[in-house]
Amino acid sequence: MCGIVGYIGPRPMGEILLPGLARLEYRGYDSAGLALHQGDKLTVSKRAGRIADLAEQLADLDTGGHLGIGHTRWATHGAPNGTNAHPHTDCTGDVAAVHNGIIENWAELKRELVGRGHEFTSDTDTEVVGHLIEEMADVPLDEAVRRVMQSAQGALALAV
Repeated sequence: MCGIVGYIGPRPMGEILLPGLARLEYRGYDSAGLALHQGDKLTVSKRAGRIADLAEQLADLDTGGHLGIGHTRWATHGAPNGTNAHPHTDCTGDVAAVHNGIIENWAELKRELVGRGHEFTSDTDTEVVGHLIEEMADVPLDEAVRRVMQSAQGALALAV
């Protein structure tokens, strides 16, 4: 079980995402993280532990901007540590994804992606999402997400 929060709007995203995660901490307290989109830059901050630990890490980070996603994790695939904390990115660092649920065919998808040259940094099922989207760089993001949802087997919620 995990908690997902996302924000697009006029207020600085740090004012929305961290309090949103705090409200969802009961859904997972193994780790937490944020992906912040600022202009053409994507910044990912994540760590093992509670939301308060993540807030300390973010104290010196600019959390302005108006688009971001966050996640609080209860580990199902992969140990509860900073490496397996969400969000996860693709090889380029241009796509960040968080998810709740289980991608039942993640090992098969990962094997195929590794065979095509993708490098993974975690032991989670979520990481396949960003890499699958990366392979569809010529497709609009909403269509790429639809295709990922069609290829991922299981029950899941996703934010990219």
